Amino acid sequence: MSEIKKLLSTIVEGMQEKKAKDICIVDMSELESPCQYFVIASGNSNTHVSSIAIETKDFVRKNAGEKPFATDGLDNCQWIAMDYGTVIVHIFQPEFRTFYDIEHLWADAKITEIPNID
Repeated sequence: MSEIKKLLSTIVEGMQEKKAKDICIVDMSELESPCQYFVIASGNSNTHVSSIAIETKDFVRKNAGEKPFATDGLDNCQWIAMDYGTVIVHIFQPEFRTFYDIEHLWADAKITEIPNID
């Protein structure tokens, strides 16, 4: 498994540990973009979004040996972004995810939806 695929699967697994919803991977590797992938998920509240971000960061560090270069949005937890260089993680509250709709900004990008774990 390539390093980037391992990072993607570890990010998704970390998000699933905290019951993130509607996870999708946006593959922009064939497009002109600042990164190769977005991983996008939703949480139900400020607390849920925060816990998804913290768990994902800790899980990825422990299981893939990667730390984000930067994290933003922890102050209000409506939209948290974590920059892993080739992968940018976005964790939204549902209304902000709907408003910004970033998974559809690149019409040619391939989107892989990850089934929710209940």
